[in-house]
Amino acid sequence: MPRKEEALEPGSGQALLRVQDVFVRFGGIVALEGVSFDVAPGRIVGLIGPNGAGKTTLFNCLSRLYECNRGEISFDGRSLLSVPRHRVAGLGIGRTFQNLALFRTMSVLDNVMVGRHCRTRGGFFANALRLPLVSRGERAAAEKARALLALLGLESVAAKRVAELPFGTQKSVELARALASEPKLLLLDEPASGLNHEEVGALGAMIRGIRDRLRLTVLLVEHHMSLVMSISDHVVALNFGKKIAEGTPAEVRQHPELIEAYLGGAT
Repeated sequence: MPRKEEALEPGSGQALLRVQDVFVRFGGIVALEGVSFDVAPGRIVGLIGPNGAGKTTLFNCLSRLYECNRGEISFDGRSLLSVPRHRVAGLGIGRTFQNLALFRTMSVLDNVMVGRHCRTRGGFFANALRLPLVSRGERAAAEKARALLALLGLESVAAKRVAELPFGTQKSVELARALASEPKLLLLDEPASGLNHEEVGALGAMIRGIRDRLRLTVLLVEHHMSLVMSISDHVVALNFGKKIAEGTPAEVRQHPELIEAYLGGAT
């Protein structure tokens, strides 16, 4: 299973992720305007806001899919802005997507093993020649993938093609693939999208269990407010690209700007 270091108490130590004065513009549209917040090690942080608030734009900056026009993003004490996007997973950042990005014709096990790519050794020639290093790496990747499938209750579907599975199960497969890279920070983009009420409840318990079991830090974008408020240690709210509230779920839930922008006047 992933890392063996000592567990971190939620909120302990300095920030694992630091977003400082991030500004992103697409032509004449300002998607993010001076957004700043920290994510402490071991915490689950919810990032909320109405459609168009800038949440996914920020996630894409963290994944290096988008460039910032201004500001700084640092992870584990290192600037992310100079890191090539294909190196982000290797630094310890895993991500799921709002729209599933799985290989539908491949098996569940093979999809999860893809997530191990950033942790394997060997290059083009080693793979072409099937050197022992490659075989050992494949066996180790399969072993870790099977351990994650067991953790998420997916053992029984390991050999099934992803396309044959219910949507909720596919979501769990994508989560397992993100975990296969052994992330320190897990970015979850709308993980409850398309799930029914029972599945959402199970997802919340799963996220907290994964955080505790694998000693992760989680940044969660989600429209399902009851899920965010029930599992988050800290919440950051955006609207029109600006941060409008930040604090505990109880504090943010009562914030006047959030109530007006996102909760429709309900508390």
